[in-house]
Amino acid sequence: MALTPEQVALVKSTAPLLAQRGKAITTTFYQRMLSARPELNNIFSVRHQRDGAQQAALASAVVAYAAHIDNLPLLAGAVDRIAQRHASLVVQPEQYAVIGEFLIAAFAEVLGDEVLTPAIADAWAAAYNQLADVFIQRERELYDQVADWRGWRVFCVDHKETEAEDIVNLYLRPVDGRLPLPRFRPGQYVSARIRIPELHGFFQSRQFSLSSAPREGMDLYRVSVKREDDSTTAVAGLVSNKLHDDFDEGDELELSAPRGEFFLDEKHEDSAVVLLSLGVGATPLMSILQSIVDGPTKRSVSWVHGARHCEAVCFGDDVRAIAVRHANVRPLIFVKKVEEGDQQGRDYDVKGRLSMDRAAAKGALHLDDVAAGYYLCGPAEWMVQTRAWLGEKGVDSERIHLELFNVGDVNTHV
Repeated sequence: MALTPEQVALVKSTAPLLAQRGKAITTTFYQRMLSARPELNNIFSVRHQRDGAQQAALASAVVAYAAHIDNLPLLAGAVDRIAQRHASLVVQPEQYAVIGEFLIAAFAEVLGDEVLTPAIADAWAAAYNQLADVFIQRERELYDQVADWRGWRVFCVDHKETEAEDIVNLYLRPVDGRLPLPRFRPGQYVSARIRIPELHGFFQSRQFSLSSAPREGMDLYRVSVKREDDSTTAVAGLVSNKLHDDFDEGDELELSAPRGEFFLDEKHEDSAVVLLSLGVGATPLMSILQSIVDGPTKRSVSWVHGARHCEAVCFGDDVRAIAVRHANVRPLIFVKKVEEGDQQGRDYDVKGRLSMDRAAAKGALHLDDVAAGYYLCGPAEWMVQTRAWLGEKGVDSERIHLELFNVGDVNTHV
């Protein structure tokens, strides 16, 4: 049922207060819900619970929803991004009622009866139900796209190889033998989940970009996994580091079907494509690059990548080999630290941090192509800054694509 105009006004009026108290509300929400319904720990990230990222993301989303409830199309991109993530985590329709119950209860606990009047509580309950219906419908559409793979599916490690410093490639084969694997769109990800004995046997999930091109007849998926520094939190990189340390040929994990709204836009087949990445952010862009060179078009492609040093360059040899075979592909690799024996033009192209000004001066950004597409993957702050730089150079926002795993930060990233 649609909200009444009065309910819309009441929800919108709470936005300033939620901007102040949102983190307290979402912290209370997660504490109460996960204590009462511990099975939901299989869905929510322990890492992001402990570092506060999940609470902050939900608070940001709640504030944005309240502020724009009278203009929801403005949030369409963020809603689809969240729905894609929910589908990758195999969220079920009935779980929305549980979440809504604990969220409204957290509103009441933090704000109190004087602020959360019965009218405001009813308005927020209606608003939550409206949003839940949007997610349930969109996620049903996503599940129906891969109708024969609706939940978690067991895969095993077919083989494992080192890609770069602290990065391994895992080649994953379905245990049930049902082949070929579904095609995906270049740039999309899968969720991988494993059971964590240290967390009372709960599952934990992590999203990994598929790092090879989609092809007909696939019997393997490839993901590229970076070891993460755990010096700042006891659970940093929990899934990633276990895949590094404990998973070898024959070991099993679960995957959900490929998802994600970050993928190659194929509408302008003759326009240039600029692939910009830092570190392991190269993984979805490798899928895009391979997909382009596998296809019939000869569109110009720039591969602009930054790494700490040459041993940390992701897919460097593969990109160089592709550029030798395809004159339309140009790599431009920045490394901050050059060691003795590193060779310019083989191991790196530019010494120093990835600089958009220097990349532009070298003609790698195709700023004169009014249809060029820009694909960014790396730390969120860097992507936002790079998007702003491109905007200042006249690049329309719809031509700039960011891979955002932090789905709740809608104010910054919409």
